[in-house]
Amino acid sequence: MLLIMFVEARGIFSSQCANETVMSVRIPTLDEIEALLDADDWQEKVGAWMGKMDKCEALSEGDMMDLCDRVKDVLIEENTIVELPAPITVVGDIHGQFYDLLHMFKESGDPRSMSYVFLGDYVDRGYYSLQTLTYLFLLKVQYPDHISLVRGNHEARSVSQVYGFYDECIKQYGDGNIWRNCCEVFDLLPLGAIVDDRVLCVHGGLSPDVDTLDDMRAIYRLNDVQKTGAMCDILWSDPEEDMLRDWVANPRGCGWLFGSRPTKQFNLSNNISFIARAHQLVMDGYAYMFDNELITIWSAPNYCYKCANSAAVLHIGTDGSEEVQIYDACPKNERTVPDWKKIESQYFL
Repeated sequence: MLLIMFVEARGIFSSQCANETVMSVRIPTLDEIEALLDADDWQEKVGAWMGKMDKCEALSEGDMMDLCDRVKDVLIEENTIVELPAPITVVGDIHGQFYDLLHMFKESGDPRSMSYVFLGDYVDRGYYSLQTLTYLFLLKVQYPDHISLVRGNHEARSVSQVYGFYDECIKQYGDGNIWRNCCEVFDLLPLGAIVDDRVLCVHGGLSPDVDTLDDMRAIYRLNDVQKTGAMCDILWSDPEEDMLRDWVANPRGCGWLFGSRPTKQFNLSNNISFIARAHQLVMDGYAYMFDNELITIWSAPNYCYKCANSAAVLHIGTDGSEEVQIYDACPKNERTVPDWKKIESQYFL
């Protein structure tokens, strides 16, 4: 049966010999047979894992390790700044709000047939960081060409160990092995994306150490996030209106506040139409700044289940069009709360 499948996949060829048609079939090598078996086994696993996601169930420790290894294989091949074509949908912070992520896909479009770029902060503060991350990892390994994951400031050991993800892993698995493996995946995430060579997508913002896109591409990303430097700035910085200076130390303790002038200068120097970023809660789900040369997208509705904010995604069309789609939180009758989190979140700031 396997040989028949291989012949069907690889094709057959024929030749004329002494007025007879000779059918020639190449026997697959052992490596090719093993590859076919691995592919079939992998697809079966992914189908079973997606079934668990439908029920908001975490994977077993062994399965999660396997998935992390697969995602690493995909991400290591990507550039620090990935180049993406339109049409595409830009998604901001999710923060472990798994049911709101699923609700977003219902409102915005099926991730199996649409392109998405996620701007980071997949974990912490919400009830289901593990399921959120697992679901996005599964989408990434199944559809690597149209699901893109950018790193946020919470995709770091120092942050995710404090604001919920580490504790969730301990409660689910009994130790920190999965958290550590996920952090290794975080170290491989790209720092940004360019859509149609005109829209820069990052989690936080700009850096005084980065003047060009090539400067950004040259950043060594295969590491944990440090407290200073260009990589830290891109993940932590925030735009600020009416600043007297171009750069001011960020009250968050990492990154910078940057004003209109460095934003417009960066866009002009790099032929960028605008910057799409996340990182800050905005009550309407989105906010334009600096004469529409920067937009903040926030995709966690009713953040921490108490902020009563809307959420939004940004659709970028092939014709250069921009459409902001606003949505509210998933209805309460379509979500559950884990027993061990039926208390007020201690991770809200």
